[in-house]
Amino acid sequence: QVRLVESGGGLVQAGGSLRLSCAPSGNIIRLYTMGWYRQAPGKQRELVAAITSGDTTNYADSAKGRFTISRGNAKNTVYLQMNNLKPEDTAVYYCNARNFRDDWWGQGIQVTVSS
Repeated sequence: QVRLVESGGGLVQAGGSLRLSCAPSGNIIRLYTMGWYRQAPGKQRELVAAITSGDTTNYADSAKGRFTISRGNAKNTVYLQMNNLKPEDTAVYYCNARNFRDDWWGQGIQVTVSS
């Protein structure tokens, strides 16, 4: 069992920035595809960004040019840097770790962007 702990969410004004962090309980971030998903009220959970074990990144169209997913060089942590935030980015953000066998989720963290 892998536990994913998210941090860094909160309330920010439109145009502001936040950095989300995801710290797994095991040293897995280079073995799994790590992703950030979000779910807004009344909507389905959607992929925001992901990074594979080979460092290939993938972004939702809504995140391109504003969000950056990365791994900490020395820390077993995955980050989501979010810039130029918009009210429509308001959602619960979830960290995910997956491979051919496993699919782990964090508990989610709230991000609220005020206009």
